Amino acid sequence: MSDVQEATNQLLDVNLHENQRSIQVTESGLRSESEHLQVTIGATVPTGFEQTAADEVREKLGSPCKISKDRGKIYFDISVESLAQVHCLRSVDNLFVVVQEFKDYQFKETKEEVLKDFEDLAGKLPWSDPLKIWKINTCFKKKKTKHKKINQNSSKEKIESGRGDKTDERDVKKEFTNNVLDSQILDYYENAAIKDEISTLVGDDLTSCKDETEESSKEETDPEMLKFRVTCNRAGEKHCFSSNEAARDFGGAVQDYFKWKADMTNFDVEVLLNIHDNEIVVGIALTEESLHRRNITHFGPTTLRSTLAYGMLRLCAPQPTDIIVDPMCGTGAISIEGATEWSNCYHIAGDNNPLAVNRAANNISSLLTKSQVKEGKLSWGLPIDTIQWDICNLPLRTGSVDIIVTDMPFGKRMGSKKRNWNLYPACLREMSRVCRPGTGQAVLLTQDKKCFIKALSGMGHLWRKVHTVWVNIGGLHAAVYLLKRTPQTFVHPSEQDGKRSPCTQRW
Repeated sequence: MSDVQEATNQLLDVNLHENQRSIQVTESGLRSESEHLQVTIGATVPTGFEQTAADEVREKLGSPCKISKDRGKIYFDISVESLAQVHCLRSVDNLFVVVQEFKDYQFKETKEEVLKDFEDLAGKLPWSDPLKIWKINTCFKKKKTKHKKINQNSSKEKIESGRGDKTDERDVKKEFTNNVLDSQILDYYENAAIKDEISTLVGDDLTSCKDETEESSKEETDPEMLKFRVTCNRAGEKHCFSSNEAARDFGGAVQDYFKWKADMTNFDVEVLLNIHDNEIVVGIALTEESLHRRNITHFGPTTLRSTLAYGMLRLCAPQPTDIIVDPMCGTGAISIEGATEWSNCYHIAGDNNPLAVNRAANNISSLLTKSQVKEGKLSWGLPIDTIQWDICNLPLRTGSVDIIVTDMPFGKRMGSKKRNWNLYPACLREMSRVCRPGTGQAVLLTQDKKCFIKALSGMGHLWRKVHTVWVNIGGLHAAVYLLKRTPQTFVHPSEQDGKRSPCTQRW
């Protein structure tokens, strides 16, 4: 009897080891497949800050980066384990995975021939790897969106029409798994520098996705269940077709190829058709909304994008212990972005409008609350303060500020062009007073370039223009000026003229 029991135990041990070995082989196969997957990522960035975004990609991802001829886009190659880090880049607005790029596409002479070529193109593209990346990316993004909808439904105590009636035990199990993975992904995003954990997380996510989709693959991956749309972005004057025509015909061919369902609003997959002169890039979107929507919850009449704020701050290369001031902060976008990315500096956000100061304080409070929810513990806060002041009479000591970064009033939604002729010289004069002589810097954004250049010409002994970045702000051609404070000591006009004329200018 003991011999039989011993043989049985040995047989069980062999079966157990074989099962473990097969599981390890399956997991290692999935992970090795994902680790060796290399794709090209495209990103839209604030126009004019393409080089800044490329520098950030090289610095944080270690990937070479190519700046597109089409302004506002960059391209770089990554492996799949770097996908989450890509979402943590501060200078990019939207992301997409490149399906194929045609650097010198030969368009036919007639519209009918060109559109027919677009139809034929859909079936010839290498969709496999980009769709794998989209699927992995969806495992990140889709669960976060679904988790958000659940919170909204629970607070409103009602079920979303359409899908709420079809919830079954499998959906509950799947939602529980998604929520568990979601907590890991949040930690993953907050610790993007830990590369060793990335491939493990992606591998675990792939494994869990495979286990779940074995039962529900017909719902998740069945071509008939996926909804899509095609977005065409076209630039160039020599095209005989419109963007809508290209999107319509190419989208029809994509629908025939994959058997997906077209939906312009509630889509799962967004296929991008970017055309710039003779260059065509086909891609799949990886972001549902722009990544610049990360810090601001209380908006004002002129809210600066966080990605543009990051580019402006990066121009002046802040160093530890620097004091960085935004004297016309509005919603506080610049100072909040600075305190988030350069936490070893001290940031001051001020404005003469009490409503603007209140918005900035609320945005800081919302960011701290969100950080506490993610980390599950009390936050130590951010190195930032808000204050109401007069830009022409700052309550700061002379030569006490290292960097000034601000979005000056354009004279459109805020203030007027006429007032800027008095405001700009007064602002530059007061900024030169508080900025450290010889080492201080200022990064100033304005669309009223004529007025600014005139004001700067009268301050040549205090400010030296180092660099200009031309940007597009909501269709307005604006400029970002990088100024360097000269070593000359500031002398107040009251000491020169024997009297003082305080600035009471409001914008």
